[in-house]
Amino acid sequence: MTKFHPSQKFTKVNIAKVPKNKAIIYKIKSQSGDNIYTGIAGRSRPQERLLEHKKFKKDAIPGGVKFQYAQAKTKALAHKIEKSIIRKEKPRFNIQHK
Repeated sequence: MTKFHPSQKFTKVNIAKVPKNKAIIYKIKSQSGDNIYTGIAGRSRPQERLLEHKKFKKDAIPGGVKFQYAQAKTKALAHKIEKSIIRKEKPRFNIQHK
């Protein structure tokens, strides 16, 4: 099973600390800790992708106040893990049949 880093506030400062050396799977969470969106980002793009989900961006996730991430060896593996999480947790802002 993939080990996720502990939840942290969904701020630019914390996003800047996400490593860029591998693909990531990430969960954006509500104040209560519910997973409301799961996504992936390829190597060298994790910070940029997470920032796209902040307020005032096209892909903003309303109610997202925390996030978690885990690194994956490849983007293909990250995609497989993402699909599994979406099926199990059914995040509100994901397309459920992915």
